[in-house]
Formats: sequence, C-alpha cells, structure tokens
Amino acid sequence: SILDYLKLKGYRCCWRQNNTAISYVDAHGARRFRAMPAYARRGLPDILLVHPKDGRLYGIEVKTNAGRQSEDQKAFERDMTAANGVYILARSVDDVIAARL
Repeated sequence: SILDYLKLKGYRCCWRQNNTAISYVDAHGARRFRAMPAYARRGLPDILLVHPKDGRLYGIEVKTNAGRQSEDQKAFERDMTAANGVYILARSVDDVIAARL
C-alpha cells in the first residue's frame, strides 16, 4: 500500500528491494543458501525512492506494529542519514504521509 501511495503521488523512481539470501535445493536434496554478493549491504530498507526534486535517496523500512529493526537495519539507518539520505520507519502509509512524501 505504501508503494501504491507513492505511485499515486507521482513518484516514479521508487521500488521494493529484496535483500535476503536466496535459497535453493542442491543435487542431494539439501536446502542451501547462496552467499550474498560482494558489497551487498545487509539491513537495506524495504522501499527505496529517489526524490525527483533534490535527488535525495529515501529508505523506507516497513514494519508491523510489533516489528523491530535488526542491528543491520539500525546500522544502515545511521549510515544513510550520515550521508544526507532520509530514512523512514513506517508501520503504515500514515507514517509515510507524516514524513511529507
């Protein structure tokens, strides 16, 4: 629903970013996980948006009411805001609206 809202508001450069290891079943039937690629960043927000007016990168981490950020997500938030990006922890579309997007 957050991406639907952003698209309705006219944001064109926004997307959902999956950032988990990919699992597969090997030739012996065992479940395995591929290693994350070199330089892949753990804790990446669920939604990324490049603001059309100023080019700033927005990261939107979506959580349920009971959901908590992982340590990797907290580290990403610190690094992103230190680099002049905007990080939003959203539990609903209302949190994105409150952030003036």
